[in-house]
Amino acid sequence: MKPVLALVGRPNVGKSTLFNRMTKSRDAIVADFAGLTRDRHYGDGRLGEHEYIVVDTGGFEPTAESGIYKEMAKQTRQAVAEADAVVFVVDVRAGVSGQDHDIARYLRTVGKKVLIAANKAEGMTEAPQLGEFFELGMGAPHPVSAAHGQGVRSLIEAALEDFVFEEADADAALDDPDRPIRLAVAGRPNVGKSTLINTWLGEERLVAFDLPGTTRDAISVPFERGGQKFELIDTAGLRRKGKVFESIEKFSVVKTLQAIADANVVLLLLDATQGVTDQDAHIAGYILDSGRAVVLAVNKWDAVDAYQREMLQRSIEQRLAFLKFAPVLHLSAIKRQGLGPVWKSIADAWASATKTLPTPVLTRLLADSVAFQQPKRAGAFRPKLRYAHQGGRNPPLIVIHGNSLEHITDAYRRFLEGRFRAHFKLTGTPLRIEMKSSRNPFAEKDS
Repeated sequence: MKPVLALVGRPNVGKSTLFNRMTKSRDAIVADFAGLTRDRHYGDGRLGEHEYIVVDTGGFEPTAESGIYKEMAKQTRQAVAEADAVVFVVDVRAGVSGQDHDIARYLRTVGKKVLIAANKAEGMTEAPQLGEFFELGMGAPHPVSAAHGQGVRSLIEAALEDFVFEEADADAALDDPDRPIRLAVAGRPNVGKSTLINTWLGEERLVAFDLPGTTRDAISVPFERGGQKFELIDTAGLRRKGKVFESIEKFSVVKTLQAIADANVVLLLLDATQGVTDQDAHIAGYILDSGRAVVLAVNKWDAVDAYQREMLQRSIEQRLAFLKFAPVLHLSAIKRQGLGPVWKSIADAWASATKTLPTPVLTRLLADSVAFQQPKRAGAFRPKLRYAHQGGRNPPLIVIHGNSLEHITDAYRRFLEGRFRAHFKLTGTPLRIEMKSSRNPFAEKDS
């Protein structure tokens, strides 16, 4: 499971800049969750072969007692609770403030690994100003410059050094017939995830209330159907009964991201009564970025009329157009309607994600596609696609070799993807195409 690093600090010390540097992005991968957008953003980072999740928080004022600052402090505490390590960001040039001491006092009580990131330290790695941060009682500060990237890699290495990453042979795992399919049931709060799993299991294994956010941590439930073993992952988990009615801690985004990353297939559950929301679209985007096989299921289908169903279909086609390869199924978890086709679609999606695509077949398909429709010229030259082979599975990756392939248009990529999908009957899985050009010494003489 990916480790989680939370960025904490007072306002304007450079947390968001450091977040963008650690995720190599300009914004969070998953954002705009209701009630979470102002103060917590989530993104993926990578250090070598190791991946991690970064949580960016708003300015932290632990002593705030009212207003927006109290809500921001509550969000930050939740981020710290979800984290494996906390990066306490301070401003070297401004020095230690009373607010820094308040934050340090709080962090000493949470029992988490804490690293001090002394930001804005460009050209100050040996500066005496760093010494005053020892008084926070959290060890030596790590001088970094989020704006310029200095010291950030060392900071990440220090944050992750105690985390044990699972090393596995991915291809061997895919070919193991006894290995269960890890199925994550994802979706925003109160769409019926726990109810669906309870219906599958035929018993009340998960607590299900008519209240968003009943569940808290991702939990795994072994399950077997038709001889195929599954691990069902409810992307929340059991919350103690006394905690059910807490207000702000309704939805653990980190657990959803981790469950999606660890899954083989993701069932994205939508609510027919509410349509496709921004939250649904962001979760779907994260699934696509993660390269997971996916099945879309619309729950509470029995609760909407014909007009609402038509509008919902249009909404899915428009807002989730990037998942057009995923099958869309309609069901009612509480009435046990439409559950059979879901399992077939899950099996088909996993089979497609792990399918072997032989090189001779791929190359022949490529040649047939070029014969049917050539790529557009780029100036005086036309890209030449010579042969193709499989570069990976889960999701399938097709590597195409040739000349001047950097000029292949997005439209032609989609054309090729459609041809490959149709031939191999790939459904429910992303298909990635990588172009590799070799230098053509006669390019200037080509016509």
